[in-house]
Amino acid sequence: MQDTDVTRLSATELIELYRRRELSPVEATRAVLAQIGSRNAVTNAYCLVRDDEALASAKQSERRWQAGEPAGLLDGVPVSVKDLLLTSGWPTLRGSLTTDKAGPWNVDAPTVARLREHGAVLLGKTTTPEFGWKGVTDSPLTGVTRNPWDTARTPGGSSGGAAAAVASGLGPLALGTDGGGSIRIPASFCGIVGLKPTHGRVPVYPPSTFGTLSHVGPMARTVADTALLLDALGSPDYRDPLALDRRAPLRGSGQDRRRHSRGPQAPDRPGAGRDSGGGPALLGARLPAGAA
Repeated sequence: MQDTDVTRLSATELIELYRRRELSPVEATRAVLAQIGSRNAVTNAYCLVRDDEALASAKQSERRWQAGEPAGLLDGVPVSVKDLLLTSGWPTLRGSLTTDKAGPWNVDAPTVARLREHGAVLLGKTTTPEFGWKGVTDSPLTGVTRNPWDTARTPGGSSGGAAAAVASGLGPLALGTDGGGSIRIPASFCGIVGLKPTHGRVPVYPPSTFGTLSHVGPMARTVADTALLLDALGSPDYRDPLALDRRAPLRGSGQDRRRHSRGPQAPDRPGAGRDSGGGPALLGARLPAGAA
């Protein structure tokens, strides 16, 4: 691994290297934190970085991999969290001077809780315009976030910090939010992959001020990584009554992950469930003979 830039590896590549014991989560996390230390001043992608906590989490992951017992789909993978999503122990200031830094900050949003369950290494919080309301990323609290490809330009918004971080090697995965384009705009501006999931696919709490228009979704440098993160995020949460009942395995093989990525399984009865994506057959509709 001496000639490899670890910060440019995808999450799926990291996991495979962990599995083969050619790289450890501690080495990967240290590399990403060093990159944040040298590059974040240029882009202002992060508004909060917790080095010590990230390294402690990486060491726990390293022990699990050494024992052959990874915690989930993302064990040891560095991930950032947009500063609109509640994260226990960290302030979620939403880019605003009006948010009380004192908290209390003792609740994880469903997506952050899923990251912890799947063993991800949380690096810190990425910048957002105040309350995530616009398509560029600047705020009275954190200032201007810049596009890593051209710092005279915006990375878009409102998940501009997340997109800038992923594009510049400050973590292979990021959580973003999207109402009117807040994942898709910065993903396109920064040359990465971002997805606004179907409503209910990823649980949300607390409810957004934009109502059901705003969703939480994955951001990454590859389609495979985006799908991997979406699989981890998609388990239902009791705090969101509109969340779909679709679970990802916490301790599954790659085959298990691919099975869950295809959506709900068909019922065990003849002729039923021909639409495994949750279409008419799963909803109880009668399909004409010979229908696909």
